[in-house]
Amino acid sequence: MNKKELKIKTSEIRRQVLEMIYKSKSSHIGSCFSIIDILTVLYFQVMNIKPSKPNFEDRDIFVLSKGHAAAALYSTLALRGFFPISNLEGFCENGSKIAGHVIKDCLSGVEATAGSLGHGLSMTAGMALANRYNNRKFYCILGDGECNEGSVWEAAMFCSQFKLKNIILIVDVNKQQGLGKTDNIINMNEMAKKWESFGWDVKEVDGHDLNALDTQLTSFSQKKGEKPSVLIANTVKGKGVSFMEDKIKWHYKSPNEEEYKMAISELEKI
Repeated sequence: MNKKELKIKTSEIRRQVLEMIYKSKSSHIGSCFSIIDILTVLYFQVMNIKPSKPNFEDRDIFVLSKGHAAAALYSTLALRGFFPISNLEGFCENGSKIAGHVIKDCLSGVEATAGSLGHGLSMTAGMALANRYNNRKFYCILGDGECNEGSVWEAAMFCSQFKLKNIILIVDVNKQQGLGKTDNIINMNEMAKKWESFGWDVKEVDGHDLNALDTQLTSFSQKKGEKPSVLIANTVKGKGVSFMEDKIKWHYKSPNEEEYKMAISELEKI
């Protein structure tokens, strides 16, 4: 896809996420919107996947550690062709198998369960270790607030110790978490230097620049070094809808009818 086609796809995914969260009156639209550009580049440009054969043995694997952004992953998979969009009906409703946090195999292409934060990199590390002698790649998205969890850094040391070069981690640095700004809760400044000190190959990028994301993720996927890779993606919570951008209330708030119409109007202009 060219940049224009990718941009259109990000808007389609954002509209689908908006529909799901509005209908279910659920949360985390801000968390979803901050990673949609990353997911679009991964699923439409970088990863070795086959939507018509989702479980083929040599496929790349993606783990969404910040599992509360489930609607973003579900929508990306639907629009990539893993299953019909109609399968998203009932998202986050009582009795539905499509929960507000990702559950493995709830939909075709969902490779891991997440929700209790800080576990995704450890799961990714285990899979990467088991596949270290083939050409498969293992991708994971962590939130910056999630990096408060000690288990993240245990996994980071493990990946470096065992030279898991088949891991490509993306840290979604939207600078907010559930109850406020990350700097005010546990300051994770110098994020790149932290990962470097744990023995990772580190790059930093604008997490909404589709060309930059494509270039750097492709480069990581093709590299020959021995270190695991991490991309520090600087993002904006709620990206794509002006009144949601960088507003902490959209971690939990769902849009009312007026807000829904305003958001749809903005997204349709892209």
